[in-house]
Amino acid sequence: MTTTNDSERGIDPRSPRFGAAITTVLLAATIVLTLVPATWAVGIVLLAVIVVLFAIGGIAGIRRHPYGAFFRRFVRPRLGPPIELEAPEPPTFAQRVGLVITALALVLALVGVPYAAPVGAAVALVAAFLNAVFDVCIGCLMYVWLVRVGLFRAGRPAA
Repeated sequence: MTTTNDSERGIDPRSPRFGAAITTVLLAATIVLTLVPATWAVGIVLLAVIVVLFAIGGIAGIRRHPYGAFFRRFVRPRLGPPIELEAPEPPTFAQRVGLVITALALVLALVGVPYAAPVGAAVALVAAFLNAVFDVCIGCLMYVWLVRVGLFRAGRPAA
């Protein structure tokens, strides 16, 4: 991930991992619910909630994500300080990637594409699981690669 020495800008890298763990559980529930015809509508509502959460993190920024607020208020006070801080731009970009994937799955499911919701949720679940368990943020890596090829400038939000 991209680290920073700027304590004013940096975020605790454990916060996005915490959010990814919650997202993993919600996406797994979405897959199960959307695969059962009797609970499909509930799964679609849950997918819509996940889309909104990704939108908050991707548009308002990772610092404003509800999981981050919960982490800062209830979890971080029980932990030691982080060893290093992380730049907020890569995880914010990762939230945008999650938003695109889940929003596309939601729209396709609502227009009747079979299995769009569980497949889209599964793709997002793999990324969230990798982040939560192995600290591998696919969206963050994409951001770094895009900076290297010159599509984004480091330290600026990916617009």
